[in-house]
Amino acid sequence: MAVAAITASCNQAPDAAKAETTEKQQAAAAEGATYSINTEESTIGWIGTKPVGQHHGEFKLSSGSLAVAEGNVTGGNFIIDIHSIKNFDLTDDSNGKLVGHLKSGDFLDAEKHPTAKFEITKVDLLQNDTSGTHKVSGNLTLRDSTKNVTFPARIVVTENDVTANANFNIDRTQWGLFYGNDQSLGDKFIRPEVNLTLNIKARK
Repeated sequence: MAVAAITASCNQAPDAAKAETTEKQQAAAAEGATYSINTEESTIGWIGTKPVGQHHGEFKLSSGSLAVAEGNVTGGNFIIDIHSIKNFDLTDDSNGKLVGHLKSGDFLDAEKHPTAKFEITKVDLLQNDTSGTHKVSGNLTLRDSTKNVTFPARIVVTENDVTANANFNIDRTQWGLFYGNDQSLGDKFIRPEVNLTLNIKARK
């Protein structure tokens, strides 16, 4: 995530897969053994950009589980703690101001919506694809809006552990997050693309 933050141009969103966004889909049946999300080691990294710079940080997970059958992830979900949001590129008072703004009604509205959720709807194996080992689809709920997103991921399943990593961009306006999304604002324009980096670890 730190490398992505440094190398991404200030004039564009980070170079990553663009998540396909559709309407909410039916959740996949969670068949097989249950692997509990390790909330201490799992994170969701984020990067937001504007013409004159960018900010990056992470969220922590509060709970979740994955289902595994015959060595493949069949379903699962995890809960994102919105209040856990951190920023890593500011160290003075502006850090607190940025985090507070992101938690406000202009963006994630943490007071009314303290959690976000991702629920798997489909997992397909990818063959000879450099972007990942699997294509994952799931319902992502932000605030009071749910959309289905599809993105490539690298998933490794062992007898006792699952690790899943992904790096993709979403369009925040699809979830009704329109603040700052007006190019006439010039340097104050905030791009609709948000980069998300999933680092998920689960144990049986």
